[in-house]
Amino acid sequence: MNKNVLIPALALAAASVAVPAAAQSYRGDNWQSINQRQHNLDRRIDQGIRSGQLNRREATHLRAQFNGLLRLEHQYRRGGLTRWERADLDRRFDSLSAQIRYERRDRQRARW
Repeated sequence: MNKNVLIPALALAAASVAVPAAAQSYRGDNWQSINQRQHNLDRRIDQGIRSGQLNRREATHLRAQFNGLLRLEHQYRRGGLTRWERADLDRRFDSLSAQIRYERRDRQRARW
């Protein structure tokens, strides 16, 4: 293959791999998209409610925070998600994740 054709083809291939990776977040050994993180947080809140690990007050508070993050993400996406906005969402998702973990383990049982 001609070098003049090979180099642009390699650059195009590298760019096509880099774009999806830029739209994802690195968490430990996992790469998760924003939608995957939202789904996981929502699932963890639901599991905490079903198992009784979250009481009504905790569940309501966590749900309100989660819904606020969904609204913020929608607002950010209207103008196109910038790197700063993505980092801000990641930080907020991390914080909510830690709060869900804490609330599910604090031994306050549900009295629905």
